[in-house]
Amino acid sequence: MVKQTRLFFLFLFVFSSCEQWVMPQDPGSGALEVFDQLWEDVYARYSFFDHKNLDWEQIREQYRPEVNAEMGQLELYELLADMLFELRDGHVNLSTGFNRSRNWEWYQEFPVNYDENLIEESYLGRDYWISGPLQHQMLDDVLYVNYRSFAQSISESNLQVVVERARRSRGVIIDVRNNGGGNLSNASLLASAFAEEEMVYARQRIKSGPGTGDFGSWEDMKISPREDGTYLGPVVVLTNRRSYSATTFFAQMMKVLPNAITLGDQTGGGGGTPVFGELTNGWTYRFSATQTIDLEERQLEDGVLTDLRVDLSELAASRGEDNLIATAIAVIRSNN
Repeated sequence: MVKQTRLFFLFLFVFSSCEQWVMPQDPGSGALEVFDQLWEDVYARYSFFDHKNLDWEQIREQYRPEVNAEMGQLELYELLADMLFELRDGHVNLSTGFNRSRNWEWYQEFPVNYDENLIEESYLGRDYWISGPLQHQMLDDVLYVNYRSFAQSISESNLQVVVERARRSRGVIIDVRNNGGGNLSNASLLASAFAEEEMVYARQRIKSGPGTGDFGSWEDMKISPREDGTYLGPVVVLTNRRSYSATTFFAQMMKVLPNAITLGDQTGGGGGTPVFGELTNGWTYRFSATQTIDLEERQLEDGVLTDLRVDLSELAASRGEDNLIATAIAVIRSNN
């Protein structure tokens, strides 16, 4: 009986503690201060107002009257999240202890064009190589490389293995479908393994003033060949709408190389580098503060178009075949 009583009070303490952690305190009169802080920082540093034809002052007039001293934290969060959603930007988030706002419309309304189970069963198989985050398998005479997140770091030794296997093949397929991005340095390192010389692949500028058109000068973004050796044979990069952020940059890097083409659907975008901030109530947020354009002055925020547009065929998939990979293999063999 004593043991049961102790367990009851232990449960009551744990439950009460969790309840206090999950349910936030009401902001009271600070709600308006939090709203103004977020709105003003976005107004000063966000980079795509003109490009997306957004009137942030009008959005303020729409949402600010809804803020009041009686609203709770959950209500304030929902209001701020709705306001940020107006930016239509996958790099915009509001993070709290109980939720994280996001806008994923850049991929949700489009075909996936990727089946991970199909890749594992029909292409990687049981004996594929694992070099850090790079999974690779020889498909007869073509090397298939799957990289699922640029947040996973590539080492020089990882890359050297891939380059050496590539040199024994007729060509390379790099599959970055469903790769939501990560560290741009990983994208640059991987692309460097296929570059023959230094090349400008894009230009970037940062928001530098309070006006919607206040930016610094455009700066070249370059890709350079890897010092420890490169592979200069044919390369096909597979992308889809879920290829985002650093993956968009990677697709653009590869697109300018003479030995590479992109195939599939365009990337989801994410061409603005995010900056971060913290509100007075402890919530954190991020949003895009730069613009990046390709060599034809097209915004990478809108995604990188493919050289060859191909959708995944349900009929082919039902036969255990990814027709994007099949097309990539055919392209490689036609160049040999």
